[in-house]
Amino acid sequence: MMPDYFIETFVDTGLGNSAYLIGSHATKKGILIDPLRDVDRYLHAASELGVTLTHVLDTHLHADFISGNREIASQTKAVIGASAEAGVSFDHTPLTEDSVIDLGAFQIRVMTTPGHTPEHISFLLTEADGKTPSALFSGGALIVGGAARTDLLTPELTLPLASLLFHTIHDKLLKLPDEVNVFPTHGAGSFCVAPASSDRTTTIGRERKTNQLAQPQSEEEFIKRALTGLPNYPTYYKYMRGLNQNGAKILGGVPILKPLTAGEVKSMMNEGVVVLDVRHHKEFSAGHIPGSYGIRDDAPLIVWAGWVILFGSRIILLAESADQRENAARQLIRIGYDDIAGYLEGGIETWAKEYSVETVQSISPKELRERLDEVTVIDVRRLSEWNDGHIPGAVHFEGGRVAWDDLDFPKDKPLVIQCASGNRSMVAISVLKRRGIHNVIQADGGINKWKMSGFETVKESGRSISL
Repeated sequence: MMPDYFIETFVDTGLGNSAYLIGSHATKKGILIDPLRDVDRYLHAASELGVTLTHVLDTHLHADFISGNREIASQTKAVIGASAEAGVSFDHTPLTEDSVIDLGAFQIRVMTTPGHTPEHISFLLTEADGKTPSALFSGGALIVGGAARTDLLTPELTLPLASLLFHTIHDKLLKLPDEVNVFPTHGAGSFCVAPASSDRTTTIGRERKTNQLAQPQSEEEFIKRALTGLPNYPTYYKYMRGLNQNGAKILGGVPILKPLTAGEVKSMMNEGVVVLDVRHHKEFSAGHIPGSYGIRDDAPLIVWAGWVILFGSRIILLAESADQRENAARQLIRIGYDDIAGYLEGGIETWAKEYSVETVQSISPKELRERLDEVTVIDVRRLSEWNDGHIPGAVHFEGGRVAWDDLDFPKDKPLVIQCASGNRSMVAISVLKRRGIHNVIQADGGINKWKMSGFETVKESGRSISL
């Protein structure tokens, strides 16, 4: 017999996260888990499916986005549910292992699952009888092929949290039946994890067989595995937990942006407002406002803006279309960049009629290969990508660090900035120019085009400037 409930999944590939709507056509009630801050899509889906949201639940205090729980509660009568250990300061129902949310067609039971964060909880969906577990909404406690990292709070908590994660997985989650479906929040693309799979959902049985962290092992072996291979993560993460704990401002939707003239933009830039150009990197290269950030809206913007733009900055958008502007604003508010002053009406063409524009020189793979001795190649990809192969003689410097770290680059040669295809290198170039480094050239098409041209990559030579 089929259960009388459905699960609707909402994936944000930029963040690498999923939110879930669980509802029943019979009872007309639904629950939302781990929503992002722009909640219109969830409300629309609930309306289309004919369910009323009774609860909005968070598995933990998120480090990578602002929860949409208060936005949902402000627009519906849904009750906010959060871990009793989270210490949130706004109206909510504190959840413990004694908590049960009964919607008739199904029940939601709470499991305390610390590790990724101290207050982490998971939600176990059971059939209407309240006894048969069917699905686990695991947040970051268990993901496809791994678990979410434990090093996002403080160095002092990294090992204790890894120990808690070991017991969460081995003493609790693996006690569930193999057939229980697992719906994680974090997945491929999230810096909260070092994912081993691009799949978004799994089962307890699959993880028991294939997840390295779920294999029989000592706690020491588990901790070593859990803390190996973790990438650097965006700088904005350090602000999200506090905002989610205290409650970010309720926006009531994606902000409607004010059109600004070139003169107004110029004046505001003189006062410290930053311009964020979200056009394609080729368009940015052809002409951009001096001092602007060049972060393509699908770079993804949500990661790179949060990595290189100072949190709390006032921002003016420069986009190619209204849709692109809205997409950019949507991504920015998800991570707390709420102070969007407006957008440049008429785009770069309007600016160019009154003020100067700058361009970015590019170099083809063929010319770069011929001039390797005359330039310094700066590879801004992730360390794992660099280790898989890089251009001979290149220097590695992860793009997210370009805005904040000391830049000990050679000054006697032009710098050729290279990533995989062009998005990240243009972000890095725009930041370098803001930092006063202008002898920069973009490697056209990145290392992908270099390889397509048949040119060699190496793993031994070159050097990585480490943290």
